[in-house]
Amino acid sequence: MNEDEELEVPAEVHTVCQYCGGGGMVADPKLAVVGGAPRVLDNGRPCPHCETKGQFAGIVPPV
Repeated sequence: MNEDEELEVPAEVHTVCQYCGGGGMVADPKLAVVGGAPRVLDNGRPCPHCETKGQFAGIVPPV
């Protein structure tokens, strides 16, 4: 990093959702038969904790 470059600081502090890891989706594995062979498919589902945002405004400790 050069001396001329400045680090940009976000306007707000955010906490990454502890439940989904910031992705906004959680695992939801389902059993399926694909081509005659059983497989597990995971399309995911919306995170119920952060409502697909992946983060919370401010500092939120894990509960």
